[in-house]
Amino acid sequence: MAFISFLGRVLFVSVFVLSAWQEYNDFGNDGGSSAKALVPKFSVFTNHVTTHTGFQVPEFEIKLLVAGAIVLKGIGSLLFIFSSKIGAFLLVLHQLIVTPILYDFYNYDMEKKEFAQLFIKFTQNLALLGALMFFIGMKSSSIPRRTSVKKKVSKTKTV
Repeated sequence: MAFISFLGRVLFVSVFVLSAWQEYNDFGNDGGSSAKALVPKFSVFTNHVTTHTGFQVPEFEIKLLVAGAIVLKGIGSLLFIFSSKIGAFLLVLHQLIVTPILYDFYNYDMEKKEFAQLFIKFTQNLALLGALMFFIGMKSSSIPRRTSVKKKVSKTKTV
């Protein structure tokens, strides 16, 4: 059972590991294609935050956001494979930051093709987030684990 659990964690984080590896290889001096794709989405997100909350999002280089995502996915995945809650928390943090920015279906009309594509990816990331929260909940569970009880076998003396 322990091997199946380990294998499940490896398969689960393969999404994050492969994504981080691809972004790392593409990073370069400017943050790569991830940074180029993120610039317009992040500016729309900061405009939404500013208009709806009045909070001004500080300006910074997008390549730092991409580098942070690579680090969160890489370290979080490695720790999660070895059944660490810290790794799960790092992946949850990544999902909470990146999902609403990347998959901004709320900026499109429901009839447009982009709406459906972004909404599907958004809900897939919500499913990943739910699985991570389930893992954290199981690790934090107050239900005591069953311990194996060895029964004493009494030996009869033979004369």
